[in-house]
Amino acid sequence: MASQKPRRSPAEIEDIILKKIFLVTLIDSMENDSRIVYLEMTAAEILSEGKELRLSRDLMERVLIDRLSGNFTSAEPPFNYLIGCYRRAYDEGKKIANMKDKVFRSEMEFVIRQAKKLAVSYCRIHLGNPDMFPNWDVNKSNVSPLLPLILSEVSSLVDGFGGGSSSGGGVSCPPGFLEEFFRDSDFDSLDPILKQLFEDLRGNVLKVSALGNFQQPLRALLLLVSFPVGAKCLVNHLWWIPKGAYLNGRVIEMTSILGPFFHVSALPDHAMFKSQPDVGQQCFSEASTRRPADLLSSFSTIKTVMNNLYDGLSEVLRCLLKNAETRENVLEYLGEVINKNSSRAHIQVDPISCASSGMFVNLSAVMLRLCEPFLDANLTKRDKIDPRYVFYSTRLDLRGLTALHASSEEVAEWLGQEHAGTTDASRQHVDAENRLLQSQEATSSGSNIGGPLLHNKPLASCSGKTKYTFICECFFMTARVLNLGLLKAFSDFRHLVQDISRCEDTLSSFRSMQGQAPSPQLELDIARLEKEIELYSQEKLCYEAQILRDGELLQCALSFYRLMVVWLVGLVGGFKMPLPSTCPMEFACMPEHLVEDAMELLIFASRIPKALDGVVLDDFMNFIIMFMGSPNFIRNPYLRAKMVEVLNCWMPGRSGSSVTATLFEGHQLSLEYLVRNLLKLYVDIEFTGSHTQFYDKFNIRHNIAELLEYLWQVPSHRNAWRQIAREEEKGVYLNFLNFLINDSIYLLDESLNKILELKELEAEMSNTTEWERRPAQERQERTRLFHSQENIIRIDMKLANEDVTMLAFTSEQITAPFLLPEMVERVASMLNYFLLQLVGPQRKSLTLKDPEKYEFRPKQLLKQIVNIYVHLARGDRENIFPAAITKDGRSYNEQLFSAAADVLQRIGENPRIIHEFIELGEKAKVAASEAMDAEAVLGEIPDEFLDPIQYTLMKDPVILPSSRMTIDRPVIQRHLLSDSTDPFNRSHLTSEMLIPDTELKAKIEEFIRSQGLKKRT
Repeated sequence: MASQKPRRSPAEIEDIILKKIFLVTLIDSMENDSRIVYLEMTAAEILSEGKELRLSRDLMERVLIDRLSGNFTSAEPPFNYLIGCYRRAYDEGKKIANMKDKVFRSEMEFVIRQAKKLAVSYCRIHLGNPDMFPNWDVNKSNVSPLLPLILSEVSSLVDGFGGGSSSGGGVSCPPGFLEEFFRDSDFDSLDPILKQLFEDLRGNVLKVSALGNFQQPLRALLLLVSFPVGAKCLVNHLWWIPKGAYLNGRVIEMTSILGPFFHVSALPDHAMFKSQPDVGQQCFSEASTRRPADLLSSFSTIKTVMNNLYDGLSEVLRCLLKNAETRENVLEYLGEVINKNSSRAHIQVDPISCASSGMFVNLSAVMLRLCEPFLDANLTKRDKIDPRYVFYSTRLDLRGLTALHASSEEVAEWLGQEHAGTTDASRQHVDAENRLLQSQEATSSGSNIGGPLLHNKPLASCSGKTKYTFICECFFMTARVLNLGLLKAFSDFRHLVQDISRCEDTLSSFRSMQGQAPSPQLELDIARLEKEIELYSQEKLCYEAQILRDGELLQCALSFYRLMVVWLVGLVGGFKMPLPSTCPMEFACMPEHLVEDAMELLIFASRIPKALDGVVLDDFMNFIIMFMGSPNFIRNPYLRAKMVEVLNCWMPGRSGSSVTATLFEGHQLSLEYLVRNLLKLYVDIEFTGSHTQFYDKFNIRHNIAELLEYLWQVPSHRNAWRQIAREEEKGVYLNFLNFLINDSIYLLDESLNKILELKELEAEMSNTTEWERRPAQERQERTRLFHSQENIIRIDMKLANEDVTMLAFTSEQITAPFLLPEMVERVASMLNYFLLQLVGPQRKSLTLKDPEKYEFRPKQLLKQIVNIYVHLARGDRENIFPAAITKDGRSYNEQLFSAAADVLQRIGENPRIIHEFIELGEKAKVAASEAMDAEAVLGEIPDEFLDPIQYTLMKDPVILPSSRMTIDRPVIQRHLLSDSTDPFNRSHLTSEMLIPDTELKAKIEEFIRSQGLKKRT
C-alpha cells in the first residue's frame, strides 16, 4: 500500500499560490516553467533577516517590486506581467472555492484579493509613470496598453454590425480587472491614464464611416464614463471643448473627444473629411443594375448600425448627465456645438467651418432620445418649458433668430418692460419658489405637473445667473439641433433630388443634340454628366438609408414637434378659436424656425409611405387651422403657405398613411375655419414683401386651389364656403375673387403667347436644311430655349386650368359677388377675352401636335368658360350681366357666341347649356343696341361727369380724401381690390375713406334726365 502524501501547511499552500500568481521563487530549484523568476537578491535579504524562504502575504509587495525592478532575461514587460498576475490570481481564486476548511479558504481568499489589489495598484503606477520599471517591450507604441483590454472587454457587446475586427490583438481582459482598476482610486492618479485612453478611442474612430469599426471604441467610451472618475476626467480633458482663436464647428467635430464619434455616418461629406469605407461606393454603386434584395439589405444594415451609434452616444450623454459633477459640462459642450454651427442654417454651408451633416443628423437622433422621458402621450411636463429661455439663456444664442411676429425692436422694448416690471415684492419669493421648483425637478418623472405655462419661473442661482430645468434646456437645444441637423438634411436631400433631375434633363438634351450634330465636346459633356449622376445617386441612396428608411427616427421627431405645437398654442391660451385680439409677446418672440421645422417635417414624412402611421395629427391640424390665416400671429406669409403644403400632402389619395382621412371631414375646427382661412391666405399671399412675390404667389395659390377644389366636394365645407361668400361678399371673398380672376387672365394670356413663340421655334427646327446651316452653338441655345418654353407653358397652363375650374364650380352656386358693380365688368371682360382666344379668328394658330403634353385642353376650357357665362346669367336677377358683356370694347363680338355654340354642339356639350348661352348672347346683343341708343341720347358729356380713369359717365362719384380727385365708386373699388392706395398720389386708401360727392351725383342725374327730355321733344 502506497504511503499518503504529507499534508501541506497553510504557509506552504500560500507560498505555492503566490508563486503561481507572481511567477517568482525564493529558492533556486531549476523550475520547469521558464516564466518563473528566481529572486536571488530578495532571498538573500530575507535570509539575513532570519526569515523563512517562503512567499507570504507580508512579502507580496516586496517581491512584486523586486520582480518589476529587476533585469531578468525573457521576462514579460511590466504591464503584461501585472495583467497576468491578476488573471492568475483570478484563476487561483476559482480553485480554492472548493476548499472544505472554511477558515483556511477565507484566509486564502484574503491573500488572493490582496494579490489582485497589488496587481491593479502597480498597473496604475506603471501606466502613470512608464519609466519607473524597466520595460523591454520592443513594440512600444503611443497607444495605451490598457486599450486592447478595454476593447476585448466590450467586444462581446458588439453584435457584428459596425464591430469590424477586434482591436484587442488576441488580448483578453481578466474578469473584474477594469472595474477594480477604475473604481478604487483617486482622480489625480487616474487622470493621465484616462486622458490617454480617451485620445486613443477618439483616434480609433477618426474618419470612420458607418461601415467601419466604431462600435468597440464607442462601447469602450461608454464603459469608461460609467465610472465616476472616467466621467469627470472626460469633461476635464483639454479636448472636451477645444479652445483657440480659430475654433469653429468643424474644428469641434474633428478635434473634440466626442466629435469623431458623432462624425461616423453614412451621409456624404466634403472630400477633405471623407470617411472610410465609402458607404455610397460600397453599397450603392451602379444601383440601377443591382438586385432590389441587395439594396434592401444595404438599407437594413445602415439603419441598424446607425441606430447602434445613436443608442451608444445617447447612453454616453445620459451617463454624463446623470452625474451632477458632469451635467453642466455636457450642456456646455452641446451649447458650444450648436452656437459654433449656427451658419448651418444658411442655404450655402461652408464645409470647412461647419460640422458635417452626418454629425448633426446623429446629434438630432441622440437629442431626441434624451427627450423621450417628456414626450409622453399627454405631454404632462410641457409646463417645465419656459419661453423666457429664448431671451435670458446664456447657453444658446437665440435672440438673433427671426421671430414669429415681433421685430427685434419690439423684442427689446418688451424685455425692457419685463425687466422694469420686476418688483421688490416678487423678489422676496425667489428663495421659496426656487426650493419648490428644485423639488419638482427632482421628481420630474411624475405623471403630471400642473400650472399654467407662463407661471413657471426659471431658477435663480446664488450668483444671480438664471438656471433652467433640464427639460427646458433639452427642449430648446433639441429644437436648434433639429433645425441645423435633421431638417437641414431634408433640405439637402431635396436639393440633391433636384440636382439629379436637372442633370438628367441636361443629359437628355445633350444626347438629343449629339444625335443631330455630334461633337467631341458633347461626348465629354455626356460622360461628365453620367459620372455626376452616378455620384449624386449614391449620395441620394445614402440619405435614404440613414434617414428616410428610419421610421422610428421620423416618428420620434414628430412626437417632439407635437410637443412643440401644443406648447406654442399654450402661449396663446390653448386650442380655441377665435384667437386673442392681440398676439401675446411670448408667442410673437419665439423663433420662427420652431414652426417652420414642424411644417417641413410633416411635409417630408407625409411623402414617405407609412411614416405617419400611429402618429396623432389632430394637434398639428388644429395648429395649422388656427394660424394659417393669422398674419397678426405669424407674420411670414411663406411660413403660413407651408401649412397649406402640409394639408395638401394630407388630402385623401395623396398621403402615404390612412390616418389623414378624418382630418378634413370630421374635425371640428376644420369644418368651421379651414375654408375661411384658406381664402384669407389666398388674398394675403398677393403681397409677401419678397422680390419674387409675383411668381411665388402662383405656386402657393396652386396648393390652395387644389385644396379648395377638394373641399368643395365635401358638403359641410361647401356649405361653409357659401356662408363665407354671403358674410364676406364685400370683404375677403371679393378680394379672393378679384385675385383669382387676375391670375386666370395673366396665366392664360401668358400660356397662349408662349404657344405662339413655341410654334415659331418648332417651325425653325423643322426646316432641316436651314437648321443645319446654323452654327452648333446657336442650335444648342435655340434647343434649350425650346425646352424652357415647353416647361413654362406646361406650368402656366396647369395653373390657369385650376383657376378656371375654380371659377366654374363656385359660380354655379355663388353668383352674387361676381355681379357686384365693382366686379361684374371685370368678370365679363375676362370671359370675353377667353372666348375670343378659343373661338376667335386666331384659334387655329394655337393648334399643337400634342396639346395634352402642355396641359392645353381647349375643348374643356371652352366648356368651363361657357358654363361660367351661364351660371352668372342664371343668378343675374337685375339683368346687369348682358350690359357688362357688351361694355368690353376690346374682346366682345356678338359673332363669338354663335361660333362658340357651334363648337359646343360638335364636342357634345349639354344642349340646355348651349341654349342658355345663345340666349345670353342675344340679350347681350340687345344690351349693346340699347347702350348705343343711350350714348346717342346723352350726346357730348361734360368732362366733369366723366370718370378720370375709364372716361365713362360716372353714376356714383366719390372724392378721394388725399388727392381730392373725384372718381366713380365702382372704378375705385375695383382698383382697391388689388391695391390699397390712391391711384393719383399712392397714399393709403380704403373703401371706408371714400367721400360721396352728392352734389356732383345730383348734377349727373339732372344731366341724364334733361338729355332724355330733349331727345323726346
